[in-house]
Amino acid sequence: MNADSAGVEIPELLADAMLGKLARWLRLLGYDVRYMQDDDAAIAHTARAEGRVLLTRDHQLSERRGLRTVLMQSDRLTDQLAQVVEAVGRLPAGAPQRCMACNAALVEISREAARSGVPAYVVETVGSSNDHPFHQCPECGKIYWKGTHWQGIERQLDEALKDGAVRCMANKDRA
Repeated sequence: MNADSAGVEIPELLADAMLGKLARWLRLLGYDVRYMQDDDAAIAHTARAEGRVLLTRDHQLSERRGLRTVLMQSDRLTDQLAQVVEAVGRLPAGAPQRCMACNAALVEISREAARSGVPAYVVETVGSSNDHPFHQCPECGKIYWKGTHWQGIERQLDEALKDGAVRCMANKDRA
């Protein structure tokens, strides 16, 4: 586990090549997830060196010594999300939002700062009651906002986390 600048404990995860979609969705929830498409030896070495919990569907990789692993039992995304949250716990309030593409912590940006990077109609219609409805990745520059797709995302998260373990998407302003 790692603590962010506010002292919030964030579990550090590493997803192997079979779990790219899961890695992106866990980042959406705020988890620090490194994604690797290397061979098993490199993945195991990185997980050990960085103290990350390895997420994998590979039985042999999960049995290597010195690794903390979560062997994914299902190929369904919603089941995988629920399994990871159960295994590593929910994130505390205040965990930073993360870029789905590169895993960097997002920063809030103003509507004006977002104007040059999103379609004009988005700037005018998104989050009119929120002063900072936009977030940007300082590494890759991607801008995030809650658009019309958000209800579908929340439905999938609700299905995955129906026991209420991580209802943070509805309760926290996640990008």
